[in-house]
Amino acid sequence: MTLEALLAALHLLAVLTLTVFLSSQAALCRIEWLNAAVVQRLNRLNLIYIVCLLAVLATGLARVFWGIKGAAWYAPQPLLHLKVTLFVLMAALHVAPTLALRRWQRTLHSTGALPNADAVRTVRRLIMFESHLLPVIAVLAVFWARGW
Repeated sequence: MTLEALLAALHLLAVLTLTVFLSSQAALCRIEWLNAAVVQRLNRLNLIYIVCLLAVLATGLARVFWGIKGAAWYAPQPLLHLKVTLFVLMAALHVAPTLALRRWQRTLHSTGALPNADAVRTVRRLIMFESHLLPVIAVLAVFWARGW
């Protein structure tokens, strides 16, 4: 029982940490605030966000395989499959912003140029779409916990 509580707490901590760093990226990724320091900070936040994605995945898998219910209980659960699908979609959506942020950093180091407004808007739109998927996953978790 203690292991189950610890795994649940770690998973929740990973999700909340992911939320903080995704929100930070969304807040900073604005053309009116963009300067060299922000481009560097966005790349740092992006790295932390990716680590958080991996932590959410690792703690979720730990709950499935080491939790009290076990993988046999989790495997047929349709809401779990929907949550995992949305999580994978979130991670896939973040590939383009990650590549763009790295490109912005390389360009900044080589030429000193900042990205144009369209590029910033595109990256921000993807990050905002991801950030709107996260509460949907949380709502699914609540319904699942209530026996749906």
